[in-house]
Amino acid sequence: MLPSIELFLLTFLGLTAHATPLAAPSQVHHVERDAGLNSFLSILLANLPAINEPLTEATGLITAFDETLGTLTGAQETYNELGGSCKEWTVIFARGTAEPGNCVSASAQVGVLVGPPLFDALGDKVGPLSLTIQGVNNYSASVEGYLAGGDPTGSSEMARQIEAAKSQCPDTKMIASGYSQGCQIVHNAVSELEATTASWINSVLLFGDPMDGQALANVPASRVFTSCHSGDDICNDGILIGPAHLTYALNATAAANFAAMRGEEA
Repeated sequence: MLPSIELFLLTFLGLTAHATPLAAPSQVHHVERDAGLNSFLSILLANLPAINEPLTEATGLITAFDETLGTLTGAQETYNELGGSCKEWTVIFARGTAEPGNCVSASAQVGVLVGPPLFDALGDKVGPLSLTIQGVNNYSASVEGYLAGGDPTGSSEMARQIEAAKSQCPDTKMIASGYSQGCQIVHNAVSELEATTASWINSVLLFGDPMDGQALANVPASRVFTSCHSGDDICNDGILIGPAHLTYALNATAAANFAAMRGEEA
């Protein structure tokens, strides 16, 4: 059952999420969450901006919204753990356009809207001490990058990070994930990998994917979770930003459940 705040937010926004493609979608369930994510969603709803603007005009608002949520929730926005001790799980995450960190080339920033709630949900499922978390470095998350189909430098950097994780920790269960333009980064990075490396990825988690429905090279569809909200123009490769694009924290639990199931099947 959805926690009450999640159910209220879904009702309030009139959102529905779909996960495509899934091998067994009936097996992906929302589960009761602790106060951490409920608190995050409460703050998200209380501060959700009234917005229906082109991305080119909304970047300042998105950045300010992220900064507000980061301050109010205390979310950790930088993760740079790759290269440390090998753990059972590794997640490499690419943030969305205009999320903080745009001006720092090697920031390992993960934004606020999706990354931190996803990491919390994954930690609840597999244990926080079992996770290595890494943000994509050398990635500007600029509007220009989005309009180009995903920042090329960030895309190549994510591919490099996945390759490094495979070389350093071949037994880790790799999760490649992104939000908004970050999904473009995932698609591009996977296409740059050798087939054996791409097929090594345990699961891919995508939120608000502009390339929704496009297959990832050498990654079976059964390993891919895509969440796109009804009314999210970005999922149609558009440029309009509305509330539907800012609330993918709602789907963190379902994505974490999916990844955990994939890990059990590996």
